[in-house]
Amino acid sequence: MRKIMAMLLLLSLSLTSAACGNGAKDSIPDGTFEGTGNGRGGEIKVSLTMKDQKVADIEVLENQESEGLSEAMNMLKEEIIATNNLDVDVVSGATLTSVGFRLAVQDAFSKTGADKSLLLKKEKPAPEKREEKYDADVIVIGAGGAGLTAAITAAENGMNVIVLEKMPMAGGNTLISGGEYAAPENWVQEKEALEDSADLFYGDIMKGGDEESDPALARVLADKALEGAKWLRDEVGMIFEDYMLFFGGHSVERSLVPKNATGYEMIHKLTEKLKETASPLHLETKATELIMDENGRVTGVKAEYHGQIIEYTAKKGVIMASGGFGYNKEMRAKYNEEMGEGYLSTNSVGSMGDGLVMAEKIGASLVDMSFIQAYPTCDTQSGALLYVGDVRLEGRSILVNKEGKRFVEELERRDVISKAVLQQTGGVSYMFWDASAMEDSGMDVKHASEYNGLIARKQLVKADTLEEAAAFFEIDAEELKKTVENYNQYAKDGKDLEFNKRGNLVPFGEGPYYIMVSKPAIHHTMGGIKINTEAQVVSTEGKVIEGLFAAGEVVGDIHGTNRLGSNAIADITVFGRIAGESVSK
Repeated sequence: MRKIMAMLLLLSLSLTSAACGNGAKDSIPDGTFEGTGNGRGGEIKVSLTMKDQKVADIEVLENQESEGLSEAMNMLKEEIIATNNLDVDVVSGATLTSVGFRLAVQDAFSKTGADKSLLLKKEKPAPEKREEKYDADVIVIGAGGAGLTAAITAAENGMNVIVLEKMPMAGGNTLISGGEYAAPENWVQEKEALEDSADLFYGDIMKGGDEESDPALARVLADKALEGAKWLRDEVGMIFEDYMLFFGGHSVERSLVPKNATGYEMIHKLTEKLKETASPLHLETKATELIMDENGRVTGVKAEYHGQIIEYTAKKGVIMASGGFGYNKEMRAKYNEEMGEGYLSTNSVGSMGDGLVMAEKIGASLVDMSFIQAYPTCDTQSGALLYVGDVRLEGRSILVNKEGKRFVEELERRDVISKAVLQQTGGVSYMFWDASAMEDSGMDVKHASEYNGLIARKQLVKADTLEEAAAFFEIDAEELKKTVENYNQYAKDGKDLEFNKRGNLVPFGEGPYYIMVSKPAIHHTMGGIKINTEAQVVSTEGKVIEGLFAAGEVVGDIHGTNRLGSNAIADITVFGRIAGESVSK
């Protein structure tokens, strides 16, 4: 023991001597220094300005983070400057972006040659003091797509509205989604002379959910989807691209794509529209309890803001738009054991089912809680949705296994593909496509941050030959070559003899070739609060709970056992608007 202690002492002395002799400064020099770190989308480059031993400014010089998540960097910048501390906490819901930004700032500081201990840290500014009680006509719980839509609609009907959001920024799952919107008879279909109808869409919703949807709610969604899309475009100012995607389970191509193919476009425009109504948005404010009067009517909400308990009264009603429970492993396992610990999740960290617990506590009926959906092509490391993989939804890729063989129709329902993937070697799939598919889809441009990040993390490879691409992931190259040859023949003949793939079959051509590895992750919880067609919450006794409305993923019985891709954005818009209208009556 003494020998070990002596050796440790000598080591300590040698490190101290090295530190004293390495030119470490005893003060932090003024100046601007650059540094880099890796975020979710790849490299983040910043400049750090130091003055009088303090962080004076931080500027992001280069980054490839998605628009919605980049806001986290602004929040961290403000806190670092305010506290003179480089080791601030990550922003909830933007962990990888936060870590990358912090690493970039710390790398820049290292160029000063000084030790971080010389930074004179300041106390984090106290959060703004809120009132103990707020009165409004309408309180909306949740600032995702459904909540913001409901709040705007109620405000435009003359209601005094306050929106509560427990996360540090608005958006929820909508923000990190692709934002695609299923709408029959839409303007892009009209331009391309594609036939569709609300009836056909209704049939797809019912069939896609194994006839388990409430027919009345599915009918409302189908009939009002186009109206909702036009409202977003014409009234909210949301920009849509001039092409569509063909999601699995739909009979025709009907899914509109927002600007840059991300949910940021929707959340950004809805947030700006909310500001126009002068309706307050209380961030970092977690609703904890619904308040009821002696007659059983919901009259308000109790919430917590940085330890402060606040009461919000609602003269007309409360709209629950708090999202699902896809990030809550325990709740998932409670209702469906197969969907618990074994899965990562695409969801926001805020998707914990808070609203379901609050609603159930006052007698609301919960339905379809065991119906939990996995998305088939997600990041194997984080569980995040992979939007580069939307090349699949344009019909331009195939899914193969380690053995180089196809194993499922690439445009099947999400649940069908996910189950098939899990049966393959390693529980993963490999998506293959060629140069023309990449050029035509533009996925490396539309989702550049994700694409570059996948390349950097070795989750995606670009190679000049099929053999090189296969070797990167140790896929059987000879079998993959046969698979591609067979698929090209199917494309030439106009029929997929193996899996009867829907849509137009396009043969693969010249390289470079791309292969991306992915696995299923929890994506949507179809179960939730039971509502009627007016978005009123229904109790376990089958009666309307006065003063309580719900919209978005917190609601159940709309999608049945399985939600079709792009139906969620239509759902949150349609029922968000209905909830806003109903509470205003």
